[in-house]
Amino acid sequence: MSVNKDIKRVTTHVLQEMKSRGEKITMLTAYDFSMARILDEAGVDILLVGDSASNVMVYHETTLPITLDQMIYHGASVVRAVRRALIVVDLPFGSYQGNSRTALDSTIRIMKEAGAHAIKLEGGAEVQESIKRILSAGVPVIPPYTGITPQSIYKFGTYTVR
Repeated sequence: MSVNKDIKRVTTHVLQEMKSRGEKITMLTAYDFSMARILDEAGVDILLVGDSASNVMVYHETTLPITLDQMIYHGASVVRAVRRALIVVDLPFGSYQGNSRTALDSTIRIMKEAGAHAIKLEGGAEVQESIKRILSAGVPVIPPYTGITPQSIYKFGTYTVR
């Protein structure tokens, strides 16, 4: 991986420029200060604070139990460690599905309390209104990156890519 040391902070604008130049963009997951510092110093462009912290950090069977407060805690830990990477924090299950106002309120908390640069949520057409409302507030929304929807584990019964 070639790290562009000229980039002081990876922003959505920097990512768009990298994409237009055909540069590879790296994204890995971090849940705490130590891992985030290592990945940031290695030059990873985007760090995702995933709701998979539910599985990885406290060994829940699914991502469903993690709360908004816990995501904010993990997000803030990662933000404090990073000097360069763009930080994306997952909206956890139940923090955006109900209605677009709930989604915006959850997003605002993550942005203000954790210091995130963008949010990620699962879904498509069924959360379109929430995505539009979040975007209209000036917050970048990152879609699911592999088609895996762990928050829908009980709907589909498996973590298979869709």
